[in-house]
This record gives sequence, structure tokens and C-alpha cells, in this order.
Amino acid sequence: MQTVTMYTGPFCPYCTMAKRLLHAAGVGHIDEIRVDASPEAFAEMQQLSGQRSVPQIFIGETHIGGFTDLYRLQQEGGLDGLLNP
Repeated sequence: MQTVTMYTGPFCPYCTMAKRLLHAAGVGHIDEIRVDASPEAFAEMQQLSGQRSVPQIFIGETHIGGFTDLYRLQQEGGLDGLLNP
């Protein structure tokens, strides 16, 4: 299974929903990076994703986007293929 990395913030309902969706898809561990605690992590997230909002989700080296993008990927049947290439 690919490594899943998620940039998150505190009290973020979309972060919580994304984690639940990923766990339901069989992801046992998510590398979570809190951007509120580290300006460096926030800058890194912006550089990698081009976005300023959380969550920003990466599966392996692939930038998925936020929760809505992850949900759409799952609904279209593409999530499992990315998690288990």
C-alpha cells in the first residue's frame, strides 16, 4: 500500500472526514502533518500543492487535493488503484 500523507489543521471537519474515508478504504496509517504548529510545514504544503487550505492529501507522490477531490476519486473507483498500484 502506498504511503498516505495529509496536511491538516485543528478543528478541521474535512480533515476528519478524509481520515475516516481513508481508514474505511483500508489505510492503516496516515502521515499527518499539522500546518498550524509549523510555518515551515505550511510553506511546504503550499509549495507541493499550490493550495492554502487543509486538508491536502498525497498518496505516494500523487497530490489528490482536498476532501472533495478524495471523495470524488473514491466515488469514481480510482482510490483503490492509487492506494494499491
